[in-house]
Amino acid sequence: MPVQITLVGLGQIGASIGLALAEHKTIVHRVGHDRDLAIARRAEKLGALDKVMFNLPSAVRQADLVLLALPMDQIRETLEIIASDLKEGVVVMDTSPVKAAVVDWATELLPQGRYYVGLTPILNPIYLHEATAGVEAARPDLFRHGMMAIVAPQRTPSEAIKLATDLTRLLGASPYFADPLEIDGLMAATHLLPQLLAVALLDATIPQPGWHEARKVAGGAYAEGSHALLHATPPQSLRIAVLLNPENVLHRLDNAIFALQAMRHEIATNDSKALDERFGRARYSRDEWWKQRQAADWISESRPQAELPTSSEVFGQLLGIGQRKKGR
Repeated sequence: MPVQITLVGLGQIGASIGLALAEHKTIVHRVGHDRDLAIARRAEKLGALDKVMFNLPSAVRQADLVLLALPMDQIRETLEIIASDLKEGVVVMDTSPVKAAVVDWATELLPQGRYYVGLTPILNPIYLHEATAGVEAARPDLFRHGMMAIVAPQRTPSEAIKLATDLTRLLGASPYFADPLEIDGLMAATHLLPQLLAVALLDATIPQPGWHEARKVAGGAYAEGSHALLHATPPQSLRIAVLLNPENVLHRLDNAIFALQAMRHEIATNDSKALDERFGRARYSRDEWWKQRQAADWISESRPQAELPTSSEVFGQLLGIGQRKKGR
């Protein structure tokens, strides 16, 4: 009997996971649920799902793996809804940008014998400038040559962690094991801060006198500077993410404010040398990061990559996690 994986949330991440698993559909049954039935039907039409289920408890009841690819504002509510319908031995995963809070929610809400492992996807570098969002941005190779940060609470069964690791490799990514506080700090700097800076850019321009004309000449730099807000869907997900990770976010905002104040001082004092150094340093740093990100060779920096498992080796582990745990 095929293993059931239920994907809850069928935007870019959820639908891409379904597409990446399409080649394993003989042993994997992909069930999908989204609050918006039209999105779920679109994901099904794209080939990301084998079946759409509109009722959420029914969608997870027979699942061996439940993967929540949801905005931050929907994670806790969804865990509350599905908790009593999860079968013993199921592994619940999520792809949210704030992990310490979700670890706490899972610990609080999941019944005994149901396990949580957090995933944070780091995408294929060829899609870093993707202009579309949502289900239309789903790609079967979205995770290829990327990484997947794996976060597990203490006392998580080793089988559940290995399942997350091998699933990561099947998606074409490399596993990166992280503490929830560590990954929250990294995501505050690289995911949340760019969105907050985009908000600041828009607040500093659109409400100001002259925008009526400025909007006509705003070009690539403005589009790219505000692009990060495409990741805040819906907008309240950004609010919840920053309020759940305040210490890290405030630290990164302080760094950004300090850099802006220093640059303002250099402009006000006509310090050409300092500005040349700052701009040159920034451009060099960005170019170096971009080359490294395109190469995506992080794993070889420390150790050789493990051999890719077969689909049967991976999904065979889904069955009986709870029973093996009780037999120890």
